[in-house]
Amino acid sequence: MTISMTSSMGKKVLWLAPLSAAMLMLAGCNDSSAPAENTEADTATEAPLDLKIATESSFKPFSYTDAEGNLIGYEIELVDALCEEMNAECEVISQDWDGLIPGLNAQKFDAAIAGMSITPERKEVVDFSDPYFHSGIILIGKKGDDISVDELTDQPIASQRSTVSSQYLQNEHDDADIKLYDTQDNAYLDLTSGRVRALMSDKVVGVDWLKTEAGQEYEIKGDEISTDDDAMGIAFRKGDPLVAKFNAALAEIKDNGTYDQITGSYFGTSSTAAAQKAGDTDDVEEVMVAEEEAPAN
Repeated sequence: MTISMTSSMGKKVLWLAPLSAAMLMLAGCNDSSAPAENTEADTATEAPLDLKIATESSFKPFSYTDAEGNLIGYEIELVDALCEEMNAECEVISQDWDGLIPGLNAQKFDAAIAGMSITPERKEVVDFSDPYFHSGIILIGKKGDDISVDELTDQPIASQRSTVSSQYLQNEHDDADIKLYDTQDNAYLDLTSGRVRALMSDKVVGVDWLKTEAGQEYEIKGDEISTDDDAMGIAFRKGDPLVAKFNAALAEIKDNGTYDQITGSYFGTSSTAAAQKAGDTDDVEEVMVAEEEAPAN
């Protein structure tokens, strides 16, 4: 995004009269005033940022819509706090998952936050902020079904397209019958209708769904799967100076307690350490216990 700045300083033209030494001294005095004016111009207030930020609105509790169609969720509150810290005017819009990175690079918006893991493949085409959360992946199946991560051959397994979950399936279980969906909600629908046997999902998102009425007959199969791509970040165009601004704002809201307040309200206070230190999976079970005890949002 281009930020325009204006300066009240005009061009100064100095006329030197070579016939008089006094005039030369006067010209020198005029010259000496220029740095003072430059200093004043350099302290001019930067124009406020005006940003458009995209999310994908079927990834509860990170970002989703309420009954009135308003965007809500953990990442929406996080963006509000970051924009307030930067004194920025931010508009958050919903975008299809597959269109987030292409739309960002086509300059349709300035940043994207949607539970997007920081992967080597994505880092080739976008830059990321510092991590703001960490989550592994899980397999969800019907209670009583003996399906496991170790036995997925020829089994219809659902996952949202272009996610760490789907990449894991394609890399580690290419002998499964992998079904990819444009949204997490559509994957849930096929799971509950019996068109797939299990669902591979981000853990936080999957655990949140298991609390719903639709998820009551389902459970996590086996342990959480940790990958090298557990850290989530905000995506920006390559070389965009906004990365530094958002990183500074993220560091500040972590220091002043705002980050803990937002994260704790969704996932429980014990989750904040894991969120701040992306990649450390030691506290994962603590995170999920705290989340289950936390009030629903």
